[in-house]
Amino acid sequence: MTERSKYQQNVIRNYYDNRENIALQRAQELVTELYLSEGKKREKYWKSLGNHLLKLDVKQETIDHLVSQDDPQLAARMVERLAKSA
Repeated sequence: MTERSKYQQNVIRNYYDNRENIALQRAQELVTELYLSEGKKREKYWKSLGNHLLKLDVKQETIDHLVSQDDPQLAARMVERLAKSA
């Protein structure tokens, strides 16, 4: 395996240091997309939002409840709480 340069090591380290912030920002973007979408696109956004919420240590039961309710307002409140606690 090839050695990584010092720059590459820093990029990788910075990514993992900021992984929660990246997931939170993407979750916020997905909530916006949920408000604007419908049909299959909406299902795709819910699935993606669930994956990002898992990265933010949200319990699977909570994610399943949000998806079953199919209410972007509930997801927005959840993401807002997560942003305040971050």
